[in-house]
Amino acid sequence: MPTITTGDGVRLNYSDEGTGAPVVLIAGFCAPLESWELQRAALAAGGYRVIGFDRRSHGRSESPAYGQRLARHGRDLQELLDTLALEDVTLVGGSMGASTVWAYYDLFGPERLSRVVTIDQTPRMVNDDEWPHGFYGLTRGNVGTYFDAGVPDTGRGRAGDRLEGVTRLAGALGRVPEFADPRTPERRALLQNHAEQDWRDVIARMAVPSLFIAGRESQFWPCEHAEAAAATNQLASVVTLEDCGHAANLDQPELTNAAILEFLK
Repeated sequence: MPTITTGDGVRLNYSDEGTGAPVVLIAGFCAPLESWELQRAALAAGGYRVIGFDRRSHGRSESPAYGQRLARHGRDLQELLDTLALEDVTLVGGSMGASTVWAYYDLFGPERLSRVVTIDQTPRMVNDDEWPHGFYGLTRGNVGTYFDAGVPDTGRGRAGDRLEGVTRLAGALGRVPEFADPRTPERRALLQNHAEQDWRDVIARMAVPSLFIAGRESQFWPCEHAEAAAATNQLASVVTLEDCGHAANLDQPELTNAAILEFLK
């Protein structure tokens, strides 16, 4: 696969297919670009140019000890768009990939963008009396240690085999995709930075249409986060998927694809 080298010297992996309007897919924490395979195929069949992006410390990209913060990931995304000279781009971010999209927008604004799609990511992870839509059990009091052992099992949301979607993905790829270890120091630092962000002000001032896709039975946070965030921006819309956990692109790929393709029209 092709690569770019960032301004701070990190090699990042990407994939690029097709010649239509560009759609850039940014996966969540520890997920490689191959985790979008079920969406890549649908978007390519729909006539779009599909670019997958392995963020630093993800997939086949390098994993340095530095730059493990969302602001740097947003800059990395900007360097990818620059390298490929992309304009009128739709950014699709799942989970932490959505936060990467918001970080990009915060730094660089709407100039190169056409639309934004975010998949089951609350804009604020920490809960309080004013924002009850964060990560289950995460508060200002425990945010410093809550993710010390990785992402905890909350006991909430969609029950059943959480690997079911990965199995389906492996069938499409012909192999099992490799997910990164969340416990390494660099990914632990990134996860902590992710936990402390609040993107609501960014969402409120976004000047391009945005679609929030939420899983009704997300294991990480209440699906109402999407409606609450979208209510702050008149260009935003929401699709909440039934019988769907956090990994909507794997739990309900057909419904996820349909929502994205309809939005792109």
